[in-house]
Amino acid sequence: MSAELLAELAELRAMTDEEINTSDMPERLDWSNAEVGKFYKPIKTQISLRVDADVLDWFKERSQQYTSLMNQALRAYITAAEATVNRSAKRKRKVG
Repeated sequence: MSAELLAELAELRAMTDEEINTSDMPERLDWSNAEVGKFYKPIKTQISLRVDADVLDWFKERSQQYTSLMNQALRAYITAAEATVNRSAKRKRKVG
């Protein structure tokens, strides 16, 4: 980076929130149509996986992108499992 750009960034970093002019970008209060993870692209890893034939058939019947659907199902499982662990940990903290 140029010295000029570094100086400008340092100046901006030193500003308080009140000093920053945000008049050209109004505050957004309604996030109901926001897309979560729109710009997040996780790294994909190719693997070989053995699954029961009926499980594979079930996913294939629902989508031509059945491998992506399987990945979504695994991600949903992880999210639910983590939520269960977090709830359990919170309960233990309250009791202990």
